[in-house]
Amino acid sequence: MMWAGWGIHWTWMVLFWVVVLGLIAWTVVRLAPTTTDRHDDAARRILDERYARGELGEDEYRQRRSELSR
Repeated sequence: MMWAGWGIHWTWMVLFWVVVLGLIAWTVVRLAPTTTDRHDDAARRILDERYARGELGEDEYRQRRSELSR
């Protein structure tokens, strides 16, 4: 009869650690930058540079900038 209580405690302890590790993994995944974000930032930077050099007109710059924001 004494061992029945240990089974319940063991289950809750395992469940607790599964939840804690799951929350840690979820946090790491959510905070890590995605490759899409890095590519979008690089594309915007290049577009800004081209506009600053005068390679693009204002209308073309705004159009391409709006396309990148989608």
